[in-house]
Amino acid sequence: MGARRMNHFADRLLAWFDRHGRHDLPWQHPRTPYRVWVSEIMLQQTQVKTVLRYFERFVARFPDLPALAAASEDEVLAHWSGLGYYSRGRHLHRAARRCMEQHGGELPASLETLAALPGIGRSTAAAILAQAHGMRHAILDGNVKRVLARQLGEPGWPGLPAVEARLWAEAEARLPETRLADYTQALMDLGATLCTRSRPRCPDCPVREGCVADAQGLTTQLPARRPAKALPTRRATLLVLRDAEGRVLLERREGKGVWQGLWSLPERPEDTTAPGGAPAPGQTAQPLPAFVHTFSHYRLEARPLLWPLSEPAAVAEALLAPADAGPPPPRRWAGPADWPAIGLPAPIRTLLESLP
Repeated sequence: MGARRMNHFADRLLAWFDRHGRHDLPWQHPRTPYRVWVSEIMLQQTQVKTVLRYFERFVARFPDLPALAAASEDEVLAHWSGLGYYSRGRHLHRAARRCMEQHGGELPASLETLAALPGIGRSTAAAILAQAHGMRHAILDGNVKRVLARQLGEPGWPGLPAVEARLWAEAEARLPETRLADYTQALMDLGATLCTRSRPRCPDCPVREGCVADAQGLTTQLPARRPAKALPTRRATLLVLRDAEGRVLLERREGKGVWQGLWSLPERPEDTTAPGGAPAPGQTAQPLPAFVHTFSHYRLEARPLLWPLSEPAAVAEALLAPADAGPPPPRRWAGPADWPAIGLPAPIRTLLESLP
């Protein structure tokens, strides 16, 4: 595509954005580097309408980078609970602390330095710099990949390195000389509102004229989907151990698995029938409604069992004895008044709040 046609793409997109783009998103007023950064991390793999429910609450508690860095990971994850992909919240927190240690409490204004912070990467760094500073950097998030794949008629899956490299080159070639913040937002808005995965609104598209997918009737096939892979299913019993004061026993997830750093319920293999392998005298488990939670790489079929404990310490001692020589994970008893300030996975929070 020649330079003149590239400019035509940007000009038409910006003209559409002026009339139909999103100009009242909370991170745009004020549009500081910190607020843009928080929004961009939240928007990774999450739609705007979902992020809107969390952003204001998050920045009210952590209004700037020093406040975020000074908070505990537990509190950050408690305010992230419900957004999913919790590694984003952990990375946000770690990046804030690194900025305090290495960058004078500010987000770096260099693409390479910013992209090296936890959880950011090239496209997110470019989005922050373009929107907060008006710098001329291309972005390539999921929405932009879809727009450009259709514009080019690119047949390959955008996750393949060779395909991604072609899309990066195209994204950079289409950058205008001015209005970089608006252009970046316009591209994201186009993918989110018109050039959607299903039922794209091609008649309303400002850049339809140059779209190969539309001209060739390929909008339903492009971009190519990731090769399908069946999700495995894992089944587990969740032990809801509750004492006479209404407190439940929680374990902090460690290692590199899902819900890392969050507090959850003790989890045992599917055939677990009692804490410590046997019920305490006179106590009976109450089965709670089972539920399914789907992660990116497997499905969890969870069967919660509620155990009212008259002597929680004795039962917990049997339960907490590690099956191997390794140390047990951190554990704590927490009641309903404690749950809002604890980083709990959304399905676990829902389960606890629905206890009889």
